[in-house]
Amino acid sequence: MQLWVTVAVLGLLVMGSWAQGVMPTFSLIPCDAPEVEAAALVAQDFLNAQHTHGYKYALNQIEKSKILSKPGHTDTYLLELDLLETTCHVLDPTPVSLCPVRQKHTVAVEADCDFVLSNTTQGLSVVAFKCKTETESEEECIGCPSLVLFNDTDGIQLIENSLDSFNKNNTLSTKFALLEIGRMASQIVSGGPKYFAEYAIIGTNCTSYDDDICFPQNHTVAIHGLCLAEGSANLNDGQTQTVDPASNATVRFQKLLHAHTFGPIHHPTIHDLRHHKLTALHDPAASGLLSAESAESAEVVAVVPPKEAPVVKREVSAPEGPAVDAAVVPEGPALDATVMPKILLPPICPGKKKHF
Repeated sequence: MQLWVTVAVLGLLVMGSWAQGVMPTFSLIPCDAPEVEAAALVAQDFLNAQHTHGYKYALNQIEKSKILSKPGHTDTYLLELDLLETTCHVLDPTPVSLCPVRQKHTVAVEADCDFVLSNTTQGLSVVAFKCKTETESEEECIGCPSLVLFNDTDGIQLIENSLDSFNKNNTLSTKFALLEIGRMASQIVSGGPKYFAEYAIIGTNCTSYDDDICFPQNHTVAIHGLCLAEGSANLNDGQTQTVDPASNATVRFQKLLHAHTFGPIHHPTIHDLRHHKLTALHDPAASGLLSAESAESAEVVAVVPPKEAPVVKREVSAPEGPAVDAAVVPEGPALDATVMPKILLPPICPGKKKHF
């Protein structure tokens, strides 16, 4: 008897706190709603600001969206986003909205990310996020390029030849060093494999090609460049194009970028990858909201759809019980539930894809 009394009291306490608005609630909102889109773009920009290697990412699709509400606290957005790698390096000052995403036939890189954002009077801000990246290519694409490891010997040889050629011919009175390999790929063509490389360079303290002891300059004053090269590994036929390094001189550079070719700041762990991965977990405040089982299973919450949120699927049938007053409902043919069509409303999530 005491056990049942205890259970009943606990149940009353939970129901009482729920009724008083103490317990948090999750509201489902359409993924294409303007406020969700705005939150997703804030998340995208924050992610790119944290990403210090490789390329910027662009929002492709909002897969899920919720708002966590609790009296006395700011609303929290919980978003699941799909993003795609662009061709703009993190050093490139081009706004991500103008950066083209990589297509599948060139091996796209997709990122699946969960974001937690706080909506305060100052605006939206990212509290935490986690991401995982994976490559995506065209199925059965014979002859399409495939990514190779950053430490691929033949690919590195192409980059060295390309950079050497650039240092011999540039008119900037600066000798450049390799800053970072962004991407390397190979393609089987007649005559053997052809390599494609994208890499970033940084100016050194040397002003002449013939100088031997050269060190990268500080990022705040160094000239940077972004280069493309293609050709065979053992022949110096790579073609290099650069973004005018002088135009990048005023860009704010991330301190975590490093020159791969010099001493203790060399990061060998990056070299056994085929693409630059995003931060796996960023949760400095230990929010506990990133795990799918965390907040939703640890607390009793009510999932409350917003007032205007449509139902995914609804079947309308004839009402049961006594007929209503004829003055209220005009006469008409009786509704037959067996022949009534089903009303299908568009799902609130996922949102529309922006790319593929």
